[in-house]
Amino acid sequence: MEKVEFVVVGAGLSGLATALVLAEAGAEVLVVERGDYPGSKNVTGGRLYLGPVRSYFPDLWQEAPLERRVVKERLTMMAPTSSITAELSSERFHNPPYPSFTLLHATFDRWLADQASARGAMVISGYKVDDLIYKEGKVIGIVSSGDEIHADAVVAADGALSFMAEKAGLQESRAAKNYAVTAKEVIEFPPHVIEDRFGLENDEGAAQLFFGSLTGGIHGGGFLYTNRASLSLGLVLAIQDLMDKSGSDLPDGQSALSPHNLLEAFKDRSEIRPLIADGHTVEYSAHIIPEGGFRAMPRLVTDGMLIVGDAAGFTLNMGVTVRGMDFALASGAMAAQTLLRAREGADFSSASLSYYESLIKESFIWQDLKTFQNMPAFLANSRLYERYPSIACDLLEQILWVGEGPKEKLSTTILRTIRQNLLRVDVLRDLFMMRKI
Repeated sequence: MEKVEFVVVGAGLSGLATALVLAEAGAEVLVVERGDYPGSKNVTGGRLYLGPVRSYFPDLWQEAPLERRVVKERLTMMAPTSSITAELSSERFHNPPYPSFTLLHATFDRWLADQASARGAMVISGYKVDDLIYKEGKVIGIVSSGDEIHADAVVAADGALSFMAEKAGLQESRAAKNYAVTAKEVIEFPPHVIEDRFGLENDEGAAQLFFGSLTGGIHGGGFLYTNRASLSLGLVLAIQDLMDKSGSDLPDGQSALSPHNLLEAFKDRSEIRPLIADGHTVEYSAHIIPEGGFRAMPRLVTDGMLIVGDAAGFTLNMGVTVRGMDFALASGAMAAQTLLRAREGADFSSASLSYYESLIKESFIWQDLKTFQNMPAFLANSRLYERYPSIACDLLEQILWVGEGPKEKLSTTILRTIRQNLLRVDVLRDLFMMRKI
């Protein structure tokens, strides 16, 4: 194979979405994936918000192998020996069109690759890209193991640490503060066990996010999502914090703050143990994800190439929701629209491909990332993980505890907690920071 119209590097959601739209329009597109199969290298909590992307792929969702529709939202604040969980259940979640579903990448991405293939795309796994091919400063193809494949344009969909973006000069630097590592287990159960433990029926699902002491003071949090016959359970940890706070504090030279050890401690919490009891771990994986948000996005376009999904930094952690899959699918569709437009004029220069930037800036991706551009700085506050959860849990415990002696007025308990813990300059600074998010 010497020449194709378009090469997509990476068979994740963004790359496959690009290929699907291109192939549907009759374009010649090759997708190369270095993993053993599409989805084999993707690690995620496993939740897709359908509202933002339903219109991009209107005929896709009826047959898609989604896991469970999320009808219960839980948020858990963890102190070292206690926790508070808030649960939202709403009739809106029970009525179609359903807002979000859990999914497993190993299943969903393979299916999406099949959909792209059925429309004419070529999807090749086990194919590692080593370099880009240039001609007069323009990207015109890729190199793998010495073999060259030329193309009118290349799409970089190769993940958070995009080799393609760096090679093309679109990503000039990589600050550790803009990335996180996620460690996840998939734990199998019979479907009825999941439904009994979470109070669900049939294909209903639950999503739960955790923050506080479970990360050992590191900026990050935990997640739990119910699949049809498994749970996805894991942690997301800021790499800069891990670098700053990890040390060899165990006899074997490992750190208690390593992702693996923190995940094991999380699983051993009394809040988690009953949920995963008697389950069988069928997958353990770890991966880098972008966390820098709006201010850390690279340039999106150069002559002959554009970048999508995680490679473009399109993720948003709002603390109470974590998004990336909807961004990936939508950015892939917009990349394909751009390439089809450029194809009409046979012009794949950066000026022509800048139409992609225009589409992104008009979309929910850019608008949401810009609206919450201060969220990464807010979430980097260590008091969110070490201090405030302990204060909240201690206060609620005092209110609910009934001891031997007489109980004081609730107002006395609350006001004392406020005076002792919240009438401080750093708390006022945090409250002021909240107005920016």
